[in-house]
Amino acid sequence: MNAGGSAMPRRLILAEQFGPTVQGEGPSAGQLAVFVRLSRCNLSCNWCDTPYTWDWRHHDPRQESRRVSVGDVISWVLSIPAPLLVITGGEPLIQQPAVTALAAGARLAGRRVEIETNGTIAPTAALTAVVDQFNVSAKLANSGQRTADCIKGEALAAFASTGKAVFKFVAAGVADLDEISALIPLLGGRPVWVMPEGTTEEAVLHGLKTLAGPVIARGWNLSCRLHVLAWGDQRGR
Repeated sequence: MNAGGSAMPRRLILAEQFGPTVQGEGPSAGQLAVFVRLSRCNLSCNWCDTPYTWDWRHHDPRQESRRVSVGDVISWVLSIPAPLLVITGGEPLIQQPAVTALAAGARLAGRRVEIETNGTIAPTAALTAVVDQFNVSAKLANSGQRTADCIKGEALAAFASTGKAVFKFVAAGVADLDEISALIPLLGGRPVWVMPEGTTEEAVLHGLKTLAGPVIARGWNLSCRLHVLAWGDQRGR
């Protein structure tokens, strides 16, 4: 029981866990890491590279997800000699109480914790306290989502106010940068990273070459997708 008398969350809906590997994106790219990928998402991006976490028209949730105790996931994370835990999805904050317990356990053992999120659900104070970095990837129109569904101004501002957020945008081309510029007032001066959309080496490299100059000209940061360059679209890497 916690201090308030309610039971701590015991289970996560898990899609996969893998590592050691490296963080492939954003400011921690290249760092040795272990990944916990959670199932379920509140968006349905048309270029999503993990549709098996939410697209039940084409994937069977009984085969693609399982319920695992938080304690078992923490034990697995700590069995792998990687200093960084990346909690991703799907959308991890759908399971925020259990994610908080997972992050707290990993952090207590000395692991650095990053959460990859689409930025539509604001973090609680409890989660913020046990996370080192939120990698907030708000979705642009290129995702095929309605702006009202994927851009939640209050949630983005809440992430910015934690002082632990970086904002990472997937750009399909230079035209997307204007859309990012329009969101800057919501981001509280936090770092902005832009990375190309793509799940093949050719697509990622083409996107990098196209975006590099315009991104630098705007004073932002450029991210690669190292895991795609190393392993293509292979799961569990």
